[in-house]
Amino acid sequence: MKKILLSLFVTTSLFLNLRADEGMWIPMLLQNNEQEMQEMGMNISVEDIYSINNSSMKDAVVLFGGGCTGEIVSDKGLLFTNHHCGFDWIQYHSTVEHDYLTNGFWAMSFEEELPCPGLTAVMLKKMEDVTARVLEGVDERNMSAEERSEIVKNNIKKIKEEAEANTDYEVEIKSFYHGNQYYMIYNEVFKDVRMVGTPPSNIGKFGGDTDNWVWPRHTGDFSIFRIYVSPDGKAVEYSEDNMPYKPNYHFPISLKGVEEGDFTFVFGYPARTNEYLPSVAVDQEANVIYPVSVDLRGKILDIYNKYQEKDPKVRIQYASKHAGLGNGWKKWMGVTEGINNFKGVEKKHAFDKQFTKWAYQSRARGAYLELIKEFEKLYAEYEPYRLATTYLSETALQIEVLTFAANFNRLSKVTKDTPQEEIDKLVANAKEAAKVFFKDYHQPIDEEVAAMVLQEYINNQPADFRPELLNTIVEKYDNVQAYVDELFAKTMFASEENVNKFLDEFKPSKAKKLAKDPALMAYNNVMDFYFDNVRNKSVELNGQIAELQRVFMRGQMEFHAEQNPDKMMYPDANFTLRVTYGKVGGFSPRDAVRYKHFTTLDGIMQKENPDIYDYVVTDRLRELYENKDYGRYADKDGSMHVAFIAGNHTTGGNSGSPILNADGHLLGLNFDRTWEGTMSDLIYDPSICKNISVDVRYVLFIIDKYAGATRLIEEMTIVE
Repeated sequence: MKKILLSLFVTTSLFLNLRADEGMWIPMLLQNNEQEMQEMGMNISVEDIYSINNSSMKDAVVLFGGGCTGEIVSDKGLLFTNHHCGFDWIQYHSTVEHDYLTNGFWAMSFEEELPCPGLTAVMLKKMEDVTARVLEGVDERNMSAEERSEIVKNNIKKIKEEAEANTDYEVEIKSFYHGNQYYMIYNEVFKDVRMVGTPPSNIGKFGGDTDNWVWPRHTGDFSIFRIYVSPDGKAVEYSEDNMPYKPNYHFPISLKGVEEGDFTFVFGYPARTNEYLPSVAVDQEANVIYPVSVDLRGKILDIYNKYQEKDPKVRIQYASKHAGLGNGWKKWMGVTEGINNFKGVEKKHAFDKQFTKWAYQSRARGAYLELIKEFEKLYAEYEPYRLATTYLSETALQIEVLTFAANFNRLSKVTKDTPQEEIDKLVANAKEAAKVFFKDYHQPIDEEVAAMVLQEYINNQPADFRPELLNTIVEKYDNVQAYVDELFAKTMFASEENVNKFLDEFKPSKAKKLAKDPALMAYNNVMDFYFDNVRNKSVELNGQIAELQRVFMRGQMEFHAEQNPDKMMYPDANFTLRVTYGKVGGFSPRDAVRYKHFTTLDGIMQKENPDIYDYVVTDRLRELYENKDYGRYADKDGSMHVAFIAGNHTTGGNSGSPILNADGHLLGLNFDRTWEGTMSDLIYDPSICKNISVDVRYVLFIIDKYAGATRLIEEMTIVE
């Protein structure tokens, strides 16, 4: 027995014996971490970070645009986030005449700040543990998963309705630990957020996709926005009468920089992690699904690159699309490589075996005995459906003319009995969709992508498990290109003129013609296949896996409590506010390679290549560099620091998060992870899982010395 327990402990420590620099912690529960944080160097209390009764740092952190984090840095609602987080809005406001992507944008007065319709900043006001209320009536041993789910759903609805009746804030209830705990979250949603400043992409996106996810980085990844509210301080939609928001707290900004071994913490909204999956799930994710997406996205990006390099207008049009595809493409490559180099699947498998042995040691653990076998069976059954979904989303749904046509589905079904008011609304919506679509559409790209992805779809999915459209192409056309040529020749959806003419003249008698457009027919054929043959089974299997994962998570929590009674087990990320902490430091990803913890402007000049867009250095930046005109933002060694790395456990959603020093002062903006450590969404290894941040001194240098937007600096609280 002693040998078994020793083996169990050694294996478990890989995943459950949590290290100081691992974890995404719920702010309201930070009391459990306070001693450790202070022993690591923190000079403040956790009450300074999260407080219900007093202003605290949580009052300066927001969920930006639904997918990133931002932080308030002045008493006038000034907001920092990443350049790539603000990218869609930078592109939205850009034209060939006013190319803010290339040239940057700086509002030199409040009046010049640009409205961003639909952009929100969400601020947490408070959290409550409602687990007991949500699980009231649940019998874990004598109740089916369906019965349990129904009780939980009804309880959540009731609790939420009661809370909403007594607050002006938006309320949501979120599951933690895969349905084993629940928290109710009160949010204030700011709906008037304006663009204030952005560096040119040659600074904010320096290195582009080549450097993405890679250290060393030299990217000034920041953009600036501002929150506005009504004159009486309410979070309302845009109005010319709105005023800059006065927050309860804003972050002081440190000019001291970082040294190796300094304590840091990141406060933000991590999106999704799956740290507690069984080995079969990690293997499927890293070695089956991700390689398919990487291969297909890489081929699409090659097509984008070819056209973007030829035409400045196309470069702007496809900048956001390229960034969206490219981010996942490179990350997933890193995840697969990291998992395999770390032997993550093998280590997970070893833990699965030890977990099962532990389960057999007590009758009370009977619910956990066959979990791993059941996972293996379900994931094997799930794999072809996951592949079918992946090929659908990464091929057919990357054909822009098809997804644009989908906007007209409801219009294609109107009849003479449809009220004119409804028809007018559908036509207006379609016109707006067309305006947005054609602004960023280049037909030659779409045609080439269509031919490539449809061929890949045909090559890699079995004939009896793919849309009928693909089999029709194989049977009736000489090749895929012949079908694509016919599709684009006959559809109206590739022509802005044809679409607008059709909409201007639309009447119910034309609905049937619309329904027969080849692009709309192709889209519907693909989606019909998905809904008829893939979705229902996928939902069923995913539900069964989720139920197993809930039980597995509960077992791991019991296991952890036995091994680590003095330390909590952090929940997976789920787009709720979290704190993660660690120390500044370089790392050694492979033999004979050792990276230091910071980069400088010298590195930008070393990478400069005027023939490659991602490595162009602007004249103004070169001038400042040559004159060493860094002002008060230079490091004590005289150099201009650009970025640094630390051991904070971050993921997507943490983009734009404030990284703070031991006193809670802003050091920089988190924007990435090291490529070798992208596996941290599935398995965390502190030796290579590092977060990358832009040094706030470089941010201020660009704002002040490069752009001359000194008025913004004057708003901030600077700590020398």
